Amino acid sequence: MEDFQVKFYTNFIKDDRYMYLVKGLGNTLAITFLAVLLGIFLGFLVAIVRSTYDKTGKGKLPNMICRLYLTVIRGTPMMVQLMIMCYVVFGKYNVSKLIVTTLAFGINSGAYVAEIVRSGIMSIDPGQLEAGRSLGFSYSQTMWHIIMPQTFKNVLPALANEFIVLLKETSVCGYIGMMDLTRGGDIIRSRTYEPFMPLIGVALIYLVMVMAFSALVGKLERRLRTSER
Repeated sequence: MEDFQVKFYTNFIKDDRYMYLVKGLGNTLAITFLAVLLGIFLGFLVAIVRSTYDKTGKGKLPNMICRLYLTVIRGTPMMVQLMIMCYVVFGKYNVSKLIVTTLAFGINSGAYVAEIVRSGIMSIDPGQLEAGRSLGFSYSQTMWHIIMPQTFKNVLPALANEFIVLLKETSVCGYIGMMDLTRGGDIIRSRTYEPFMPLIGVALIYLVMVMAFSALVGKLERRLRTSER
């Protein structure tokens, strides 16, 4: 027990080393939150373009652009995309790494959100669209008022899973020198030469965040089911 206390003090208390984790956690949450917003925006936009083409045949060029975007983003590793964003796209500019990582993760997440949402849209009975049009709604009004609310309920679990995946994927931010939670634990390890405690600590923090978010999503799903009755 005494040995554990000494190691805990050395890894987290001495020289305020716990602040590496605090600062890293703040950056991890900020990147995840901002990237999720960007990913949802891009994902819904791409999904609507692709599903509109599938249903009506309109928007051939936008659909081709969206397909190219999905192919490139889903076909290359996240870490490579992050390094390209940092060293190629913004390599000559003095841009905050927070902005760089947010853009990289948001663009990546958008590709996966797009396919999740598109599958949700296509799963809605075509009769719903026809019913909306028969009531005098335009195609966009039918999508907004009838199709999309049902789609959101259907894809919520998959979107929650994408958020969890994104949260954990941010652990590669250290490759471009961004201080995230994993990087904070690695810095402590480099100071103390004891990998067990700081890395286990990082893993536990991720686990707690994922469990808390999963519980919130479960509560939201139950409320949505209740509202349908």
